[in-house]
Amino acid sequence: MQKEIDTRNSELYTKQAISIATFIGGPLAAGYLIRENFLAIDEPKKGKNVFIISIVATIALFVLIFSIPEHIIEKIPNIVLPVVYTVAITIWVEQTFGTILKKHEELKYSFYSVWRAIGIGIVSLLIIGIGIFGYAYLSADTEATEAYQSSLEKFYENEKQSLAFYRLMQTESDFDLILELNKNAIPKWKENIEIVKSADTITDLPKEISDYNKKLLRYSELRLEAFEVFKKALKERTVKYDSELRNLHEMIDKQLEAINE
Repeated sequence: MQKEIDTRNSELYTKQAISIATFIGGPLAAGYLIRENFLAIDEPKKGKNVFIISIVATIALFVLIFSIPEHIIEKIPNIVLPVVYTVAITIWVEQTFGTILKKHEELKYSFYSVWRAIGIGIVSLLIIGIGIFGYAYLSADTEATEAYQSSLEKFYENEKQSLAFYRLMQTESDFDLILELNKNAIPKWKENIEIVKSADTITDLPKEISDYNKKLLRYSELRLEAFEVFKKALKERTVKYDSELRNLHEMIDKQLEAINE
């Protein structure tokens, strides 16, 4: 049995108002309105607890929605979920405030307007919408970033293997160096260029990563060009390309600085 509570100087939200706001704005709107009713009957602790629960419930609800496979979500009518939680909350409100609201009405005390509740429901809906958009945006960024990093694993392995050419220059013959360029260094940088180009097509790639990728492409092109010039110099047994190679390596160094900024 509910205790007698004097609400003559208080305004309350009706069960109908809470139900409508809940349907529009979800558990968050319900939690806010129920909290206001608890404050009106001088039970702030219960109000605070309900509002915290409503926030947690809202977060849990949308985590659940995002975790359900899309092909299953598509089969569930959009209205089902709002109806379920609205009915559940309405039953709870009736059990918790039924007697109080009925007495308040019989005594012709004031209630908040249903339109006020609807407004709160709309505000709640906007807050949830912003949260969902932010979550979806961040999730897309994270997925795109992870996909990008994964796609570059082969790139870095190719880079490491191809740069072994510079160590071989100290010990190997021109013939062996040309063989190394043909079988290893040049093909790996051609592959790296394709890896970088492919990575640039990843959906929702953040701008900073896209910019980084453009620098990486230029770096790859310079590496390929340098190895092809090395090959010409070795085949022709000439030093006439030394100046070109120096310029290329200066450009490579500058590009590496830009990449590492």
